[in-house]
Amino acid sequence: MPKLLKPPDPNDPEYQTLELSVNFYLHLALYSACMTCMWFIQSITEKVWIWSIWVAVIWGIIVTAHSIWVLYKEKQIQKV
Repeated sequence: MPKLLKPPDPNDPEYQTLELSVNFYLHLALYSACMTCMWFIQSITEKVWIWSIWVAVIWGIIVTAHSIWVLYKEKQIQKV
């Protein structure tokens, strides 16, 4: 396990960038896990859930917007 050279500071740009990235990847992993489970259950039961398409599309748009926002915030943090 790596040792910290200094205590974590929430005002540190590196800390803020890491926090944004971790939150985004957690969101992406949650989306991927939920969509995989939903489609897997749907394929096993051989039922068509019309609402599942809407959930996947809307949540996918939200994840995409989150990624764009993270990239924008990281650029802002690096400028400072």
